[in-house]
Amino acid sequence: MLQAFRRIVSKGIIQGMKELALHARNLLGIQLSAAQINALEIYEQELLKWNQRINLTAIRDVHQIRMKHFLDSLTCVSVLRGTCERVIDVGTGAGFPGIPIKIIYPGIQLSLVESVGKKADFCRHLVKNLRLEGVQIIQERAETVGQMPGHRQQYDWAVARAVAIMPVLVEYLLPLVRVGGAMLAMKGESAPAETQQADYAIRLLGGHLRKLIPITLPSVVEERYLVVVDKVVTTPDAYPRRVGLPAKRPLQAAHQEAIS
Repeated sequence: MLQAFRRIVSKGIIQGMKELALHARNLLGIQLSAAQINALEIYEQELLKWNQRINLTAIRDVHQIRMKHFLDSLTCVSVLRGTCERVIDVGTGAGFPGIPIKIIYPGIQLSLVESVGKKADFCRHLVKNLRLEGVQIIQERAETVGQMPGHRQQYDWAVARAVAIMPVLVEYLLPLVRVGGAMLAMKGESAPAETQQADYAIRLLGGHLRKLIPITLPSVVEERYLVVVDKVVTTPDAYPRRVGLPAKRPLQAAHQEAIS
């Protein structure tokens, strides 16, 4: 009886991953290998297991995990194609989008920034289980990492998903990117308005808006965007500001106060 149940569950996982692989190929042009599909299966199982003990993610339905976590993370690959030797994922939580990106690009050097200890522990556990090499987990706040010599202006790409509003996110990410690199923000329907609000912060911190890319995911009704900002000049030494200040007093708001 138990073995029959396990076969049913296993069959469901395989079918679900086949669907994910099909969407990845048809929507994003990504051909997942058997090893990559297996890694995502392990990822899913560990996420579900850990979610029973700690609140890693509010999404617990397996179909939604595949669409809103895995496939959503893989949308980044369409932008990252090219130079992405060093990538940093800020506020990674349960490893999104950084670990799925690493599964697709195993050769990149990946840093995962997560200040919450239990979430950082999950990322360490997953990296070990998946035997991923070249992954560093940094249990610090983004503002602290942005002023650390080993990370400041060292990355080809800084990425983040659902971390903060754009004026704040720009201050977290752009200080980490080398001149010639770029930041990638994964945002919802408010992306166009938020990006406009972040115009001052983008210019102040050495960035130039490249484009907003609308994203449509199967069975996901919410609008989604990838916001790409190129790093064109060096970020001033004063940024990011001390821990907590970017969120408390976003640069756009500070600028408006100064000129009002």
